[in-house]
Amino acid sequence: MKTPEHADGYALRESWRLFRIISEFVEGFDVLPAVAPAVTVFGSARCDADSDLYRSAYEIGRRLGEAGFSVITGGGPGVMEAANKGALEAGAHSVGLNVEIPLEERPNGYTTTALTFRYFFVRKVMLVKYATAFVLLPGGYGTLDEMFETLTLIQTGRIGTFPVILFGSSYWGGLVAWLREQVRAQGYCGPDDLEIFHVTDDPEEVVRIVREWHKAHGTPVDNLRGA
Repeated sequence: MKTPEHADGYALRESWRLFRIISEFVEGFDVLPAVAPAVTVFGSARCDADSDLYRSAYEIGRRLGEAGFSVITGGGPGVMEAANKGALEAGAHSVGLNVEIPLEERPNGYTTTALTFRYFFVRKVMLVKYATAFVLLPGGYGTLDEMFETLTLIQTGRIGTFPVILFGSSYWGGLVAWLREQVRAQGYCGPDDLEIFHVTDDPEEVVRIVREWHKAHGTPVDNLRGA
């Protein structure tokens, strides 16, 4: 059982933790508005540089950069590195938002702007907050988490109906089928909720979807409603 002294010490540590959390938000809020219009690219850190996935991510980053968009990633290796590299070589803003975990301890070397976060939830806000499109390449738990969180924000109206593009039909097809045959069929999502995202295998199609949305809607600097 905690003594009053232990409770006071715990409360003090938690108070100081709040200051660190706030400081991470403030840094992101200060730096990231300048990168708009931006597209966030999600995908696996476990991706070799000689793989087709790496080459696809590089091509997407390069084409987005050439089209005038900044590219934001989680700042780590694999898909994130490839997309940042493509954007950098296209002369665009290449943003890496790193987090302190073993797979992503060091930011990749292809960013013009790099921030490192201790707290996952702060980093996740920043990955979404200043982007007006989201591209998800194959990845693991982190990528799936980011996918469903982004879709939930759109579904619930917390952000606008920005493009969400799943790249790689062979990878995403099984999940999309499960969402259609189980989740929607049993009434756990609405009839239009599977229309929130696109699936493609073509990097040029990714850019076309983003450009068409941007042309029609413009780019808010901050896409989180009510924040």
